[in-house]
Amino acid sequence: MSLFLLFLSAFGAATLLPLQSEAVLLGLLVQGEQSAVLLIAVASLGNILGSCVNWYLGLKIEHYKNKKWFPVSADKMLKAQKTYQKYGYWSLLLSWVPIIGDPITLIAGLLKENLVRFLLMVSIAKIGRYLFVYAAFAMF
Repeated sequence: MSLFLLFLSAFGAATLLPLQSEAVLLGLLVQGEQSAVLLIAVASLGNILGSCVNWYLGLKIEHYKNKKWFPVSADKMLKAQKTYQKYGYWSLLLSWVPIIGDPITLIAGLLKENLVRFLLMVSIAKIGRYLFVYAAFAMF
């Protein structure tokens, strides 16, 4: 059950939901009931798949951008697109960063970033973040 909760928290944290998967990971590391490798793998998988949801939503978002209920203004969308185009897929290495990471993955979908390259860059970022959390935990 704890692995499922870790997966859900990591998945949700990669979407626009305000969740903290690092706290769940740390709690499970402290308990010591599962291997660190398994915990990092589950958290990474959930987080990467959550980012894939954002990418997919970005692919489909263009259809809804002119609706009154759409939550992002056309100006903000254009600004985000220009920023992504300026830095390209390398900006996906920041997909782990709170607040800005999730929109980056959404914009990548909007701009039809190649899925394989998207997965590679996001995987590096997400796995790297959880390895960092583990390394910090292991030092103490």
